[in-house]
Amino acid sequence: MFPIRDSVSRTSDPIVVWTIIGLNIAAFFYQLGMSTPELNYFLYQHALVPRRYFSPGWANMVGLSPTDFSPFLTNTFLHGGWLHILFNMWTLYIFGPALEDRLGSLRFAILYLLAGVAASATHALFNATSTVPALGASGAIAGVIAAYAVRFPYAWVRILVPIVFIPLFFSIPAIAFAGIWFFMQLIQGASELFSPFQLGAGIAWWAHIGGFVAGWLLLGALDPAPAAQPGQPGWYNGGPWERSGRR
Repeated sequence: MFPIRDSVSRTSDPIVVWTIIGLNIAAFFYQLGMSTPELNYFLYQHALVPRRYFSPGWANMVGLSPTDFSPFLTNTFLHGGWLHILFNMWTLYIFGPALEDRLGSLRFAILYLLAGVAASATHALFNATSTVPALGASGAIAGVIAAYAVRFPYAWVRILVPIVFIPLFFSIPAIAFAGIWFFMQLIQGASELFSPFQLGAGIAWWAHIGGFVAGWLLLGALDPAPAAQPGQPGWYNGGPWERSGRR
């Protein structure tokens, strides 16, 4: 499911969302400017290599510090290719602004960063022997999706579902989008446990799961306001896109 837009209006500019997107783009172009050996070294230092924290002897042998935990955060600002960063940043652009508008910039930043760290920790726990650098913002963005669904369960999300060469467009409530998305991650994550070399094993499913759960829980702590109900922002009786002031 590829999100196209949502129905929640906002009253302020999403400063933190734009800052996060800018930092990710800057880091990506920094990566593009490296030679292959330089990039490999850079990723082993700043992306998340789970084994370095579970096998200190191996980490020291290959020149990685097992007590440097900064990659649990820095990896969330790195990406492995154009499609990787474009899809992640687009998803953040869809779900981030309304959430930042309701939480405020500081609380949104806290939620995003903590969800990213939780995603990294979950990936490391489920891939303790992996020497492959994990990177990407998708775990943190999974937290944003979850928090958005909790805060705006009845908001409409316009999505694209490609069936072979036929693009299908339709709208579903945010809570349904998040539920379907999370279920897909659970299925893939569980399958990977039993078939670690299956097609698609290069995707950090458990980072998505950990980030989503963290975002769901953090929203309750950071935003004590109840979820949007009929007649409030996030619910539009006149149709999915009526009164949408966002795009």
